[in-house]
Amino acid sequence: MKTEAIILTKKGKSSGTFERKEWEIPSINSKQVLVESEAFGLNYADVMASQGLYREAPPMPCVVGYEVVGKVVKVGAEVDVSLLGKRVLSFCRFGGYAKHVVSEEFAIVIIDDIPAIDALSLCTQGVTAYYMAHYLSPVRKGERVLVHAAAGGVGTLLIQMCKNKGAEVFAKIGSAKKEDIVKSLGADYVIDYNKSDYEQQIAGILGQNRLDVSFNPIAGDTFKKDFNLLGSAGRLFLFGGAQMSSGKWGVFSMLNFILKMGRPLPIGYMMRSKSVLGVNMLKIADNKPQVLANCLKEVFDLYRAGKIKPQSGGVYSVAKFDDAFSTLASGKSTGKIGVKWED
Repeated sequence: MKTEAIILTKKGKSSGTFERKEWEIPSINSKQVLVESEAFGLNYADVMASQGLYREAPPMPCVVGYEVVGKVVKVGAEVDVSLLGKRVLSFCRFGGYAKHVVSEEFAIVIIDDIPAIDALSLCTQGVTAYYMAHYLSPVRKGERVLVHAAAGGVGTLLIQMCKNKGAEVFAKIGSAKKEDIVKSLGADYVIDYNKSDYEQQIAGILGQNRLDVSFNPIAGDTFKKDFNLLGSAGRLFLFGGAQMSSGKWGVFSMLNFILKMGRPLPIGYMMRSKSVLGVNMLKIADNKPQVLANCLKEVFDLYRAGKIKPQSGGVYSVAKFDDAFSTLASGKSTGKIGVKWED
């Protein structure tokens, strides 16, 4: 069927890379649902895709986006018909920037009157945070935890999840205006990397101690710094490569990004008893769908129990999409950015 979508048509770093026009979407199969979107969320992976740096993205022109809030308007033959008309949050494998989205039944959750921006926050970013902090290698009481991009969508939820577990949180930010946000969420130490080298700041606070966990969506030269800060049994979660998007010289920037991370030697990880954990939720959705479904449910349980509070970075009308996307790409945003299908 045909619908309306915000379509990525060419590579670029700001406005002008997307066009709003008609888009053809596939028919649903027996285990899928069709959702009429009310609003969709933006994620940094979308920025990487717009720059041609995300190899999982479909070839251009394409519709990116991982999550929508909307109403179920059609269900497959094997799907419970009681879902029709329900307001849901839906994960999708790209296609989220469209007015109608095809989703797997396991990737939706009924949200009733939950604010759209809260629900969108709990999807890609909330599930990523939960998968790392609760499922893959749970954070434990008393552990010292570094959260990069701490004022962002994943970071603000990680701070809360780690504090709920009794951890000591080092929140890394890039501007003073974000300090109050991370402190209000419980961060024990605020590290502004624009003031001085963050590795030295953290080492000065730690003294003879070491970090237990780092949640790192930056990679590049931060990988070595984080690895040095970790102690025995330390875990470094890598769930993004944001530093790569700051390059200006195409393939040479990418090579420089890779070289900065060094050449990992598994024997060294064993001898020092440290772990590097790669996280790509798209792969989890493809190959471990029940894990994703369980994490999504658990995140909403935490939200409904009042244990986590999503942070909004703004809700834009679709007519202001370029402004929303540019804000996210600038690295100056906080919390979750959403876009509503209204002019």
